[in-house]
Amino acid sequence: MKPNVIVALLVGLVLGFAGGRAINGGSTASAAANKPTAAAAANAPRQNARQVDPTVFKVPIDGSPVKGSADALVTLVEFSDYQCPFCSRADATVKQLQKDYGNKLRVVMKQNPLSFHPRAKPAAVAAMAAGEQGKYWEYHEKLFANAKALEDADLEKYAGEIGLNVARWKTDLAKPEFSAIIDRDQALAGKLGANGTPAFFINGRFLSGAQPIDNFKALIDEELGKAEALTRSGTPASQVYAAIIAKGVESAPSKAPQEQQAPAQAYRKVDVPADSPSFGPKDAKVTIVEWSDFECPFCSRVGPTLKQIKESYPKDVRVVFRHQPLSFHPNAKGAAEASMAAHEQGKFWEYHDKLFQNQKALDRANLEKYAQELGLNMSQFKAALDSGKFRAKVEADASAGAAVGANGTPTFFINGREFVGAQPFDNFKRIIEDEKARADKLLAAGTRPADLYAKAVEEGVKSNGSAPQAQAPAEPPVQNIEVGNAPVRGPKNAPVTIVAYSDFECPFCSRVLPTLNRIEDEYKGKVRVAFKNQPLPFHANAKPAAAAALAANEQGKFWEYHDKLFANQRALDRASLEKYAQELGLNMGQFKAALDSGKYDAQVTTDMNEATRVGVNGTPTFFINGRSVVGAQPFEAFKRVIDEELSKKKGTVAADQK
Repeated sequence: MKPNVIVALLVGLVLGFAGGRAINGGSTASAAANKPTAAAAANAPRQNARQVDPTVFKVPIDGSPVKGSADALVTLVEFSDYQCPFCSRADATVKQLQKDYGNKLRVVMKQNPLSFHPRAKPAAVAAMAAGEQGKYWEYHEKLFANAKALEDADLEKYAGEIGLNVARWKTDLAKPEFSAIIDRDQALAGKLGANGTPAFFINGRFLSGAQPIDNFKALIDEELGKAEALTRSGTPASQVYAAIIAKGVESAPSKAPQEQQAPAQAYRKVDVPADSPSFGPKDAKVTIVEWSDFECPFCSRVGPTLKQIKESYPKDVRVVFRHQPLSFHPNAKGAAEASMAAHEQGKFWEYHDKLFQNQKALDRANLEKYAQELGLNMSQFKAALDSGKFRAKVEADASAGAAVGANGTPTFFINGREFVGAQPFDNFKRIIEDEKARADKLLAAGTRPADLYAKAVEEGVKSNGSAPQAQAPAEPPVQNIEVGNAPVRGPKNAPVTIVAYSDFECPFCSRVLPTLNRIEDEYKGKVRVAFKNQPLPFHANAKPAAAAALAANEQGKFWEYHDKLFANQRALDRASLEKYAQELGLNMGQFKAALDSGKYDAQVTTDMNEATRVGVNGTPTFFINGRSVVGAQPFEAFKRVIDEELSKKKGTVAADQK
C-alpha cells in the first residue's frame, strides 16, 4: 500500500493497493417521495447509468450478511471498511435506497478492511460476532455511527448497547472463521477489481465510491426493468439474481486499459547494498530493487510474479530485496530482522517464502518456528534477534526507501525506473523488455557489464528532465489546518507554518527530527512548527506519552519534554514519563494530576480525528502551509515546498505594493 500514493498511493495503489476513496465524490442521501416502479424506470434519465460499465460480474453472496427479501429483484453487494469515512457516508445513501425501494432491493455486506485502517478489521470481526447472535445489522449501524471510536472498549460497549450476550460475543471474537471470511471477501474484491472502499455491485454491475444517490438509482432502475422482464418470462423472483449473474464474468480483466497504457515512471538513483538479499546475476542487464513489507498483503500477492520473472529471465534479471516495514504493521519490522538473520545463514529466500505464506503469524514464537523448520542454527538466529543485530540494516533500507519515494509497498525500481504495486507479470515484462533494450545499447557503446546497472540508472536519471512520461504525480489538495492550541515553535507571523502529525513511539518520527532542526536553523524567522498528536493504535505507550507531553506544555516545557521522549522511545511507561518530567524540573504534583485525570485525552483525540479528516494515514505526516509531505523525508523534500511557499508570499507582497 503507498502512504503517499495512498496519500496519493497506498494507495491508490493501488495499482495493487488502493484505499477508501470515492471516485465521483461523496454524497448523503436525498429522500425520494415515491417508490420507483418499472414504468417510472422506463422514463428515468439514464445519463448516469450509461456511464457505468455494462459488464456483469459473478458476485456470490453465500455466507455474507444479508438485509432484505430473498425475492428482491435487485441485489446490491457492498465491499466496505468500518473505518473508511467514505463508507460511512455511503451507508446513509444505502439506507435511503432501502427505504425508497423496499422489498425490491436486497443489500449484502462483504468485508474489505483496508490495511492502513488499523481498527477496521477488529470492527469487522466484532460485527460478525454480533451476527452470531442475529444482530449483525444493528452492530453494523453502531460502527458507522461511531467510525472514529473503534477501540476494543468501544466495540464491547456497542455490544452491550444492542443487547448482546457480551460474554458470548467476546468468546466469538476469537473464531478463526471470521478471519477466513475477511480473507475470502478481500480476495474476491481483488479478483473483481474492487480495490478501494466502498465498492458496490448492483445485480453484478460495478459502481465505485460514495457516489450521489441519483447515480445508484439510475443503475437500480435499469436493473429493475431487466429483472421484471425475467419474472414475466417465468423466472421466479428468488432466482432472478442467480439467473442474472450466471453468465457473468468471474474476474476483472488482468490487463485493464489503464495498466496497459500506464505511463513510464521517473528514474531514481537507487543503490544496491552489498548485504541486501538478491537472486540473479550481478551483471544482469536489468536490476529490480524491491521495497517490501512481510505483513503487507499486496507484497505477498506479487510473489508469484517475481517467481515468473526469475523463470523467464534467469540470465537477464537480478532482483534485490530491501525492507520497508510500514508503521501500521506491528510485526513487519521483527519479521524483516528475522529474514536478515536467515540471510546470514544463507536461507533468506526460503525464509522470505515462509513469512509471506504465514503473514498472520509473525510473532516471535512463529519466527523461531519457521527458522527451525528450515534447519537454521537456532542459537545464532535467536542471538541475532535478541541483540538487534540487523535492526540498523532494516532501518537503513526503510530510510533509503523513503528518500527515493518508496513510502508504500511493494515499490520496485527497474534499472532505477519506479514501478508501484502488485502489478501483473505482463506489466513487469513490458518494462523489463524496454530496459533490456536500453542495456543492450549501453553494452554496444562500450559499457562494461559490471558497470551496467550504475550506467543505466545514471542515463535514466538524466532523461527525467526531458522525458514527458516521467512527470511527478499530482500533489494532494491543500488542506486548511488550524494550529489551534497545539504546541508551537517559531514566530506567529512566520510566512510558512509546518503542522506535524507525529507519534512519540514511531521510529520514523524521531528520525525526522534532525531535518526539522535544520529547517528551523536555515529558515530562522520564516518558519513556525506546530506539533499535533497521532498516536498509532499498535504503539501501546504513544497515547500516554502524548498526554504527558501536553502536561509538560502546560508548564512551558513541551519541546524539552518532546526531545526527552524521542530520545527514549523504548522507555515510555508511566514511571519513565514521570522521570523525564522530574529531570526537567516540572511541578510533579501538577504533572501527575494532569495524567491521572486524563486532562489532555480530549486534545489528543481531537488531533487524531483531525488527522483522519485531512488524510493522515501514517506518521510522521507534515502539512507545509497545508501541503502534505509524508514520511521522514530528506531536507531537500521539505526545502522544495518551503521555498515555493516563500516565493508565493513574496509575489503576494509585491502585488499588494503595486
